[in-house]
Amino acid sequence: MDIKLERQATVRRLNRIEGQVRGIAKMIDDERYCIDILQQMQAVKSAFSKVEDAILKDHAASCVAAAIASGDEAEQSKKFAELVDLFGKVKR
Repeated sequence: MDIKLERQATVRRLNRIEGQVRGIAKMIDDERYCIDILQQMQAVKSAFSKVEDAILKDHAASCVAAAIASGDEAEQSKKFAELVDLFGKVKR
C-alpha cells in the first residue's frame, strides 16, 4: 500500500474513533452500565494504539528514511533524538 493510501486509511480510523468517543459520551449520558462503557473505552484505546503504530511506521518510512538517504548526519541525529524524546515522554 502506498503512503497516500495508508494516510487515508489512518484518517478513516481516526474518524471511526471519533464516533466511538461520541458513543461513549452518550453511554455516560444514558447512564449505561459501567463495564459496557469501560469495554468501549478499551476498544478506543486499542484503535488509537493502531493509529499511533501506523503514524510511527509512516514516520520511519518517510521522514527517517529521507534523513538517512540524505547522508546529513545532523538531520539523522535530529530524527533519532525526536524519537528518543518522544518515547522518553511515553515512559513518564
